[in-house]
Amino acid sequence: MKAMSHQDLKEFLEEKVRLYNRPDFIPLDPVSIPHLFSKKEDIEIAAFLTATIAWGQRPVILKNARRLISLMDDAPHDFILNFKAKDLKRFKMFKHRTFQAEDCFIFLRHLQAIYHSPGGLEKLVQQAIAEDDDDLSRAISTWRKAFCSIPHLVRTEKHFPNPEKGSASKRMNMFLRWMVRKDKNGVDFGLWKNISPSLLVCPLDVHSGRVARRLGILQRNQNDWKAAAELTAFLKVLDPSDPVKFDFALFGLGVSEKF
Repeated sequence: MKAMSHQDLKEFLEEKVRLYNRPDFIPLDPVSIPHLFSKKEDIEIAAFLTATIAWGQRPVILKNARRLISLMDDAPHDFILNFKAKDLKRFKMFKHRTFQAEDCFIFLRHLQAIYHSPGGLEKLVQQAIAEDDDDLSRAISTWRKAFCSIPHLVRTEKHFPNPEKGSASKRMNMFLRWMVRKDKNGVDFGLWKNISPSLLVCPLDVHSGRVARRLGILQRNQNDWKAAAELTAFLKVLDPSDPVKFDFALFGLGVSEKF
């Protein structure tokens, strides 16, 4: 396609953000699962677990995420705080693609350890970002080390990808967008007010990567962390304070418009 000027590109993407960053985007997207709740901790837990299994066809993601929440008695925070080993038996038949019951057990135990500590998940992520000098790649890797400190199967580690080993960490970046970004449109929650949206990295997958390359704003061929960082650096030129809002535009163009 014909190259656009920065101004034309900004106007084009801003228009697509307005089109897709709106409440009627919610029902068919994984973000609809945490939107079932109003309590901060319920939202965080539902969002994290939903993001963890958010790959594949969206109807299947939504079906399995709803099932996962129902297995927690539709009260994620209360369940995480209070479950005992015997309570995990109900998850034995849970599966989403390669995410199996054994993986689910580890994620639930990880969340329990977090929420038995003051500040919960927000404090853990905030401290990781501060300790790693606002470098989100290193902060996610620091969080991952805490996750891996719990006894687990090696196979489970692939469900918490490591950006320091090249992963684009798309699902983690999506989860952080949900928690940190806030605007008047009500899709993202903006619960974590002590983390600046300017630090976020744009979620990158095959759809957004294809659109970004076609628009000429991403040159790297692989969909890895370096590519996500390259894309985000360009988006910061368009909006330094809120670069990942353009994820709505890239996603909508890629998935809904087959751009």
